[in-house]
Amino acid sequence: MKLKLLLSLASFILYLTCSAQEQKQGQKKYNYPQKTLQALRVDQTLKIDGVLDEPVWQQADIATQFIKNRPNPGPLEKHPTEVRILYDDAAIYVGAVMHDVSQDSIFQELGRRDDLGNTDFFGIFLDTYLDEINGFGFLLTPAGVQLDARYSSNGEDWSWNAVWESSTKLNETSWVAEMKIPYSAIRFSSKPVQVWGLNFMRNRQSTREGYFWNYVDPAKDGFANQWGRLEGLRNIEAPLRLSFTPYVSAYMERYPVAQEKPGASSHAHNFNFGGGMDLKYGISDAFTLDMTLVPDFSQVQSDNRVLNLSPFEQQFSENRPFFLEGTELFNKGDFFYSRRIGGRPVNSGVIYDDAYSAYEVVESPSETKMINGTKISGRTESGLGIGIFNAVVGEQYAELVDKEGNRIKLKTQPLTNYNIAVFDQSLKNNSYVTLVNTNVMRQGSTYDANLTGLLFRIANKGNKYAIDGKGALSQQFHPDDTERGYMYRVGAGKVSGNFQFNASHVLYSDKYNPNDLGILFTNNSSAQEVSFSYNFYDPFWKLLNLYTTVGALYERRFQPNKFQNFVVYSNVNGTFKNFTSAGLQINLEPIVTYDFFEPRLNGRVYAFPVNYTVGGWMSTDYRKRFALDLEMTYRTFDEHQRRNFSYGISPRFRVSNQLSFTYSFESGNRYDDMGFVNIVRYKDDKGSEWKDPDVVFGLREVRSIYNSLSGSYVFNNRMSLGLRVWHNWSKVNHDRYFKLLQNGALEPYQYTPEKSPDVNYNSFNLDMVYSWWFAPGSEISIVWKNAFEEQVNLVEPYYFNNFSHTLRSPQSSIFSVKVLYYLDYLTLKRKLAKS
Repeated sequence: MKLKLLLSLASFILYLTCSAQEQKQGQKKYNYPQKTLQALRVDQTLKIDGVLDEPVWQQADIATQFIKNRPNPGPLEKHPTEVRILYDDAAIYVGAVMHDVSQDSIFQELGRRDDLGNTDFFGIFLDTYLDEINGFGFLLTPAGVQLDARYSSNGEDWSWNAVWESSTKLNETSWVAEMKIPYSAIRFSSKPVQVWGLNFMRNRQSTREGYFWNYVDPAKDGFANQWGRLEGLRNIEAPLRLSFTPYVSAYMERYPVAQEKPGASSHAHNFNFGGGMDLKYGISDAFTLDMTLVPDFSQVQSDNRVLNLSPFEQQFSENRPFFLEGTELFNKGDFFYSRRIGGRPVNSGVIYDDAYSAYEVVESPSETKMINGTKISGRTESGLGIGIFNAVVGEQYAELVDKEGNRIKLKTQPLTNYNIAVFDQSLKNNSYVTLVNTNVMRQGSTYDANLTGLLFRIANKGNKYAIDGKGALSQQFHPDDTERGYMYRVGAGKVSGNFQFNASHVLYSDKYNPNDLGILFTNNSSAQEVSFSYNFYDPFWKLLNLYTTVGALYERRFQPNKFQNFVVYSNVNGTFKNFTSAGLQINLEPIVTYDFFEPRLNGRVYAFPVNYTVGGWMSTDYRKRFALDLEMTYRTFDEHQRRNFSYGISPRFRVSNQLSFTYSFESGNRYDDMGFVNIVRYKDDKGSEWKDPDVVFGLREVRSIYNSLSGSYVFNNRMSLGLRVWHNWSKVNHDRYFKLLQNGALEPYQYTPEKSPDVNYNSFNLDMVYSWWFAPGSEISIVWKNAFEEQVNLVEPYYFNNFSHTLRSPQSSIFSVKVLYYLDYLTLKRKLAKS
């Protein structure tokens, strides 16, 4: 049956390939030359009002004849776009006119900043150092919503925000976008005559067509390497880039506390007023200092916490602005997991030591508090990017009490300094070489850590073939010894065109550990992977595009050298001509593999059974008021009646251009699942532990239900109200127990646990956020957050009874108000001079 599934998918792909090839022979090949636009210097004041009525606009060079990128790449636009660029000593000015059929054809849904909804948009992209890898993007919708992003070899970084001016205006058969991008918002060299990479993009949402001024071929790897050129920039200088963003905040917290009477609880309150500041300073024309002093992260989005039955930690998304904005250099190589900073105290486990068994834990903070953070980043004229990141986290203590009421404090986190240094040299043909160092230094006897990594990518002149790789050395400096580990990866393949392939080899030594400032779930492995893709970028049959992949992964244990895993996978996904997208994937593990982590005991292994997975998803046309996302996955095993089945449904409804809702429901079910329960250790007559403890597994049912509801009302392009509610219920029921044998097999086991391993878990979050950008870079935000998390051993069989219990349970609430005010030194100086 497994082979039939794989053959069926392969036959389907082959059929679509033949259909595409038949139509491809009659399709035109497009080969557009690189475009150039001249910028015009002006000396008059321009009003940013969406009306290009100043005569100087008519004197500027015009960028037009945009080229379609999707859904069928290559043809010229039918509804003309006209863009002009002016500049003076302070800024770049962009004036764009997007002609259309009528106002009804111009989609203009309102959204929050950097939130692109069901709308048209216009964008400009600038590669100010002309390295064809890095760039800036500024986008604007007809409703006046601003979006900005940084581009690098890591992709798009939408968390980056700049301060710039814009305005739009709708006419009968067109809409106009006018932008003023100050030089303080970007970085460029000090050359007297400059040439920048340049591209424009127009999205026409009514037909879901995307156009670029300089042709961007979806079959070619890279983005910034497919831009045109902006010429005519002379004698521009980077201004003094100095800005301050002070903030004041106030919050009230209400949280549950236990009372003396068993089972009773009440709530305590905490009030706090605070303040701090973010600072940006242009050290030179290329480098910028970003600093945050006494940051306040109380308003960031709540984490989606789930029941974690795996041997690995749960990885959380980063929602804190300081760690999101302008971190593209620091994220190179994936050595940096920013949630380590301000995360769980490194010595939090000390409260469970036997020496403190007579004490009860009164308080043990799960997070540490960041004192300050600093970033220095930039890129030289030669294409060398340099980034320095530093953050300091303060001490953290747990409080314990014994039966007599004596209290003690234990330090769970020493004063800690985190540091990252990156040197990234851009090379020709979308290539680079990068050196990364991360370092963690802790006060006192707690160990320190260091990691040094090297990355590279070398592509040929046409960016058709490339080799890439990385290597790293990790070190942990303990008081008595130093633990060292290493990893490396090398890959090569064809990265452009319809047919692409890649082969790679990666190795992680048994001592490699980047987790003091990074994240890695499994080390001690060596893997080889090969994959082949054939992609269709032009419409054919009933499809607008199609992407197919088939590959295999073979993995061994590094130490000792033993077989670990073998997977064959394939997937196909594409978009139909009615703009419904869908995908199908199949994974096969056709032989018994070996899991060295689930037993939670070094040297033991679990023989993971043969299994296969089939899954699919579908997403309807988001242009319509009502859209629907569906997904389903089924996995079956050659063990008992073991199988997994999960599905999800997510309807979204746009009431108007201002109000929208999205609901998501997911159900995960693992029947006759097998997993770790406990390690049973035995002692001999002398009280010494036996060498071989029993590793206990359990046959169990695991069921999880996730519900989330999000909605937003956008008053205008500066003010919005958002709501997000999320609930997870997971339950685990054990049926029988098994003993893990030395060969990885299982045998029935008589096990009577002191505490039931069954679990009933609930996590509930509610976030309501009001945001008003009352001035450029300045914001007032009001946030209400409500949270609940509980894990008990008594399983509730019915969802609605469980949900009612969750709503009645003591919960933590935070109500906070925060005011940020952006102060630009040059603007402030001019205002003071006028007064």
